[in-house]
Amino acid sequence: MTPWTPARCDVAIVGAGPAGCWAAYGLARRGAHVMLVDGSHPREKPCGGGVTARALALVSSAIDDSRLPACAIRTARFVDSVRHTSATVALGERALVVAGRTEFDGALLAAASHAGARVVRSRALDVTREAAGFVIQTATEQIRAPIVIGADGANSLVRRKLARPFDRSELSVATGYFIHGVTSDEIILELVDDPPGYIWSFPRPTHLAVGICAQADAGTSATALRARAASWIRALNLGPGAALEPYSWPIPSLTRRGFENLSAGGPGWFLVGDAAGLVDPVTREGIYFALQSGEWAAAAASSGAGPSRYQEQVRDEIVADLVCAAAYKAKFFESRFQGLLLEALGKSGKVRTIMADLIAGNQPYSTLKWSLIRTAELGLAWQLVLSKWYNRSPKE
Repeated sequence: MTPWTPARCDVAIVGAGPAGCWAAYGLARRGAHVMLVDGSHPREKPCGGGVTARALALVSSAIDDSRLPACAIRTARFVDSVRHTSATVALGERALVVAGRTEFDGALLAAASHAGARVVRSRALDVTREAAGFVIQTATEQIRAPIVIGADGANSLVRRKLARPFDRSELSVATGYFIHGVTSDEIILELVDDPPGYIWSFPRPTHLAVGICAQADAGTSATALRARAASWIRALNLGPGAALEPYSWPIPSLTRRGFENLSAGGPGWFLVGDAAGLVDPVTREGIYFALQSGEWAAAAASSGAGPSRYQEQVRDEIVADLVCAAAYKAKFFESRFQGLLLEALGKSGKVRTIMADLIAGNQPYSTLKWSLIRTAELGLAWQLVLSKWYNRSPKE
């Protein structure tokens, strides 16, 4: 048997999703020798797949989004399938696009490779410490590096080996169906309270991604949730007769305390994107945070600033707002709040504008309450603000 010859690099990145690819791109552009380890990307990921304008702006130096196969979303329709009511919010030009994750992740992977990162198309099996850094064991080789970046999602191997795995209470289950051969320029959303979460339909260039998201510890199985999604598909008559392909996927969904105690790095290692838990606990959107954290980790690793500077940025510029979202989340999915929200969206153009900004990622949770109060429709705004959801302080 021929012994393995260890490969060496400046930074090893485990996971070639948006966070890992963007970190690899940033490091390679700075002259670092980077190895990007992933045996599965690019692949179609079972999620909504919405990419906001601010996320596209982050990667504009590497991706021409006008050439990316994607659906430009013009409207977001909020529905109550039980009461048969709805309200539609118009979105700005390319404020939100939905790309197939194979194409979007593939474009980022190609950019990282062209910048000089070496792509190791093999699964990471183990990560261990040694005196000079870390050893990443794959099925075919050992990779040694003084710095490792974990960009390997909610079930991150790097996180499990160097920090701790997510508790079940810190995860959501996203499950549903791809409806093949059907697409649209509209996303559809319904807030539900049993279990608390929401159901969505996001169009991609060749299919609809329809699903439901709920906390993993809510006591409802993925099978039951998927049946709920199938019933919703029938109720809204989405793609009648089209082929349905089931999916399930874990998504981090931290509590307020989880965000406050978040650890995204240590000596020589960084966690980015889903592996760090950087996902909006209300919408479960994480692509922008994945790209942003990947960019910051690359800057910190290449400059020698290290994980402490990176963690400071993550706390100040991402986590501070997500703490507010986590505090509001408990009441966001109550049936009463959905009724008030649909009424406000139906009657108030200014409330619709605020919601459009929230969907596009331009309305922080920390100022959402006051944005509503400042609208001229004081009656509707005050109903929302005085509801139990808004009556809580983000610090409670």
